[in-house]
Amino acid sequence: MAIYNITDFGAKNDGKTLCSDAIAKAVAECEKNGGGTVFVPAGTYKTGPVFLKSNTELNLESGATLLFSDDPDDFPVVTSRWEGVKRECYASCINADNAENISITGRGTIDGNGANWWKIFRAKENKYPRPKLIAPYESNNILIDGVTLKNSPSWTINTILCDNITVNNVTIKNPYDSPNTDGIDPESCSNIHISNCHIDVGDDCIAIKAGTEDTKDRVPCRNITITNCTMVHGHGGVVLGSEMSGDITNVTISNCIFEGTDRGIRLKSRRGRGGVVEDIRVNNIVMNNVFCPFIANLYYFCGPKGDEKYVWDKAPYPVTEETPAFRRLNFANITAKNVNAAAGYFYGLAEMFVEDCSFDNIYISMKDDAVPAEPAMLAGIEKMKQKGFFASNTRGIVFNNVKVAGVDGPAFEVENSEDITFSNCKNIAPRNEDTLVKQMNVKNCVIK
Repeated sequence: MAIYNITDFGAKNDGKTLCSDAIAKAVAECEKNGGGTVFVPAGTYKTGPVFLKSNTELNLESGATLLFSDDPDDFPVVTSRWEGVKRECYASCINADNAENISITGRGTIDGNGANWWKIFRAKENKYPRPKLIAPYESNNILIDGVTLKNSPSWTINTILCDNITVNNVTIKNPYDSPNTDGIDPESCSNIHISNCHIDVGDDCIAIKAGTEDTKDRVPCRNITITNCTMVHGHGGVVLGSEMSGDITNVTISNCIFEGTDRGIRLKSRRGRGGVVEDIRVNNIVMNNVFCPFIANLYYFCGPKGDEKYVWDKAPYPVTEETPAFRRLNFANITAKNVNAAAGYFYGLAEMFVEDCSFDNIYISMKDDAVPAEPAMLAGIEKMKQKGFFASNTRGIVFNNVKVAGVDGPAFEVENSEDITFSNCKNIAPRNEDTLVKQMNVKNCVIK
């Protein structure tokens, strides 16, 4: 396969000279000859956005860094999705539109140089939404392997309307306080494989999305495997939603470690979004120092229209195509230590319960010096500390061999729910009372 070294096209490795034109020429020559490898040798190359074409591998040698400009004038405005809605925004650092067979590989570094973008965002001075670091759009057969990604201006990897995506052995490092710097966000994509990654970011480590109620075309995100990854800091380990209007289905999450993420497995949406999250299986996970390991919240209020009454009102509303649903969620073989707020928090809509879920072989222990925190984001919630599982508006939930240690209060608190089963569950070393299950308005609760 032909190799196109960017230095042969005029790129300088001094970290100061803008190499955008040289890289564009290498990509164009690669495309003209039917494909090949655009090679980045050791050194630091400053550049504006890169636009990859079909049958192109961007390969970064060990010691190579693509350092992206932090000047908005270097970024053209394009039409893409931003937070689920098609609109004008700054081009991403690395783009691939309507392409196929795109690879980004090697042991080098892609540095988004995001500090100025974060400053502009915090000052509310951005004219358009910030660049993402890597954002293939309507493309197929995407491979991102081996590279280190850091300092993304916003989301780090955001694949949109793509098929057959593999992200393997990738390290993502964004400061813990950098705004909205998610790690990997597949959006309305199919057949996604994420493995062997280390993700340490300022927002969700992995977030699966499928557009909002304002997205014209409802396209699902489906057939997703996430395995052998470590997640550090971030607002959530693996998050589904809140953009889920096109449905999120068929997801397996296994053999992962969450260290200091605010939340563990987190599902979130609200009235108006519509869509279904279903057939989610989570297995062999270890968490440490999280606010809350398990969240399913259908009253999530962040984002546009989040303060309107229909979002926060706890009275039942008519079920329509705008009513979201969570169902068939399965959690097994999970340990969560040093939990701060609550063991779990499930809150379905009054008119659409979270249903058909199971927790099997789960051990959760509270942190002795726990920090009070909100386990989920919904109106009226107060900060919690060392609480057990809370479930409201749920149906068909099975807890089997679930042990909760060091809680302040009952191990499980259930209200406005139906068909709840507890089998071989224990409240270990409670802080004040040894109540296993507290019920209020629960139909058919079985404890054995």
